[in-house]
Amino acid sequence: MTAPDFAQMRSFADVSRLQAAQRPNKPAFLFEGRTTTFAAFDRHASQVANGLIAFGVGPQSHVAYLGKNCDFYFELLVGASKANAIMTPVNWRLAGPEIVYILNDAQASVLFVGPEFIGLARELLPSLTSVKHVIAVEGGSDEWPSYETWRDAQTATDPGVPSAFEDVAIQLYTSGTTGRPKGAMLMNRGFFALRELHQSQGGTWQSWSDEDVSLVAMPCFHIGGTGWGVSGLLYGATGVVMREFDPNRVLDFFVTYGVSKLFLVPAAMQIVLRQANAREVDYSRLRNILYGASPIPLDLMREAIDVFGCGFVQMYGMTETTGTIVALPPEDHDPAGTPTMRSAGKALPGIEIKIIDEQGAEVPAGVVGEIATRSAMNMKGYWNMPEATASTLSVDGWLRTGDAGYMDEAGYVYIHDRVKDMIISGGENIYPAEVENALYSHPAVADVAVIGVPHEKWGEAVKAMVVLKAGQSASEEDLIGFARTQIAAFKCPKSVDFIEALPRNPSGKILRRELRAPFWAGKDRHVN
Repeated sequence: MTAPDFAQMRSFADVSRLQAAQRPNKPAFLFEGRTTTFAAFDRHASQVANGLIAFGVGPQSHVAYLGKNCDFYFELLVGASKANAIMTPVNWRLAGPEIVYILNDAQASVLFVGPEFIGLARELLPSLTSVKHVIAVEGGSDEWPSYETWRDAQTATDPGVPSAFEDVAIQLYTSGTTGRPKGAMLMNRGFFALRELHQSQGGTWQSWSDEDVSLVAMPCFHIGGTGWGVSGLLYGATGVVMREFDPNRVLDFFVTYGVSKLFLVPAAMQIVLRQANAREVDYSRLRNILYGASPIPLDLMREAIDVFGCGFVQMYGMTETTGTIVALPPEDHDPAGTPTMRSAGKALPGIEIKIIDEQGAEVPAGVVGEIATRSAMNMKGYWNMPEATASTLSVDGWLRTGDAGYMDEAGYVYIHDRVKDMIISGGENIYPAEVENALYSHPAVADVAVIGVPHEKWGEAVKAMVVLKAGQSASEEDLIGFARTQIAAFKCPKSVDFIEALPRNPSGKILRRELRAPFWAGKDRHVN
């Protein structure tokens, strides 16, 4: 094994070049019968870069990807890096107007489209103000070039475009508190600056080798998908890419490829465990399952430990921190259910964490406040949103997460609630404002508040509390169906309660805590 030289890794382009030199014939990615070696991967990335440059894509300009997981996505990501362009993967689960907003906001000039979304892209194209070129990633289009044809028409000479550690590599959009998605600008440094420190000082769960086989199962429009796929590249591991999460195929991949590492959200882990043959699969090569986006119920953890027989790591982070900043390692996963099991873990090496009050002052251990973090992994800011950036990032580098929690004397971080009212359902971030904006446009709705309520499978479910206009009527089914025409299905309410009036404070702000309280009664914490 050749240890990764993180000192030479300043961008994804550098990773590709180094791995091609050190292990040219080793598989970099496996995808639906297609194997791409590190040498071929690097060559393809250079071709992508040259194609983008020929399109007029300059340094720190945006290109976008609208598609499900695919090995070609990572070629595009690294190819964009070789042109010092910014990759913007778009959440394909969003509604058409949301996708249009993101593409126009990012000012993406080139759009790469997966086969499932050719029709949608064709429909949205007249509304896109900056897109000049469309490439069909896996074919399926008569009017647009296929990706492989376009790529292979380019020279394979590395363009050698310089990029800085502070340059933006990826722009991931997060749900907005005001109903508009925000483009978090993630710099090269966020993916590389602390890797060597984590590898050398972290526990065995943080150690990778080029013998590892990593399963990329989470969607690449999330940091959990792109970040996990990139991690395998950094260490020369082979990445097995799943187009879309399928619990039956996850089990097959353990058998076929000998998966040793994977990242899942707890809801996905539960689905895998519920498969009839889950206890018949050989997990002997599996070293660690890392999970995040929401905590895991103790009973589910006991079952997972019993079935998989590997180490488990809870990871806490966010898009704005380029992923994980706090982790609970395998040694702290006690089936007996110790108090530490309720925590998200401790800060990773090189990560600072503190708990602050509303004025930004640090509070003592055990006192609930807002979780703040400072490290090289923090985002550069929100694209074209200086006010939102200023309210999240301080001048001295501290990032306010919007999560409420406390830290104990030993440094374990406990998540208590979410300051910004965000709902996490099945690993997806959902902001009430987005759902409320959709429901408000229904002619029968006078007032509405959206909250997260406990859900056994998804962690939380979206519930709408609705006040109807005098003389108007609407059913739960009516409002849920209407919401589906306005926003992505995963954001839509799973249930609707009709009430006389919403509780508000003297300034008119909705008292969400009062609405949530009955549903969370008896829970240790107000997230699930």
